[in-house]
Amino acid sequence: MKKRVNIAVIGTGRMGSVHTRNLARAIPEANLVALCDIRLEVAQALADELGVPRVVRDYHDLLTDKNIEAVLIATPTDTHAFIIEDVAAAGKHIFCEKPIALNLTDVDRALAAVEKAGVKFQVGFNRRFDKNFQRVHDIVASGEIGRPCILHIISRDPEPPSVEYARASGGMFLDMTIHDFDMARYQIGEVEEVYAIGKVLVAPQLAQANDVDTTLTMLKFANGAIGVIDNSRRAAYGYDQRLEVLCSHGAVSVENEPENKIVCANKEGYHSSRLLYFFMNRYAPCYVEEVRQFVECVRDDKPVPVGGADGRAAVVLGYAAWKSFRENRPVKVSEIG
Repeated sequence: MKKRVNIAVIGTGRMGSVHTRNLARAIPEANLVALCDIRLEVAQALADELGVPRVVRDYHDLLTDKNIEAVLIATPTDTHAFIIEDVAAAGKHIFCEKPIALNLTDVDRALAAVEKAGVKFQVGFNRRFDKNFQRVHDIVASGEIGRPCILHIISRDPEPPSVEYARASGGMFLDMTIHDFDMARYQIGEVEEVYAIGKVLVAPQLAQANDVDTTLTMLKFANGAIGVIDNSRRAAYGYDQRLEVLCSHGAVSVENEPENKIVCANKEGYHSSRLLYFFMNRYAPCYVEEVRQFVECVRDDKPVPVGGADGRAAVVLGYAAWKSFRENRPVKVSEIG
């Protein structure tokens, strides 16, 4: 039996608690040895629930522990970069929630620290681990239905975030569309040009954060394909996650996942179940699988499936989209530092 990887979690809020429970209950390759949160009582309650032996308030207390091999970072976005630097300098492998940072200077500094330390670094783009999206990727990459021509991603949330969250998140393109930018690169390849338009149509409060809630983002890929990402912060019918790739000899698509597959028919028509409500439900298996693969890569010394370059590229596309939106023109990705 292969050894388990000793891992600690920094940040036990919404996403951190999901990852912590997954590590403790669903990833046997991991040995969860410590939790950290500035809200010590929150981390302690989670540790008590799961039987985690150590809880600290200051993450620096974990860095000198030679038994800890890897760290999962799920703290607020504005703390990611400097925590990555410190954890890398301590020689520990890193899984970090997206984005690496909202400032490219911070992103590059963090990635330089990772490279210098020679540690593994994975970014939390969980949608790559959805079995249906992976199958689309494999079909397109195989060439069995010809050359990719058009990518269409539909990604719509059931409800908008708070104004406070929008202000701190980087807005639509760096918070929500960033997942779709990564998916576009995963499915088709590198993007050369971005043209984004947007409006405030369904969540007027987001105007207070200089954000938008309804956008279309057009993409030109280096291989000649074109794409469109369709985003909304409010889909009244549920969490809408669809994808299609049209190729020269066919097409492949992924439809939404409902709560169940039951269809009831009566004199008023056919009725199916609601969509899964939000990302925690829709992508629950992906959160397990992305961390499981990270732990496996640490254990077996393999390359991680989603690395620092992927994390940086998604942020660059987010900046290109904001620049396009504000200047009302197509923006070449090469224009972004």
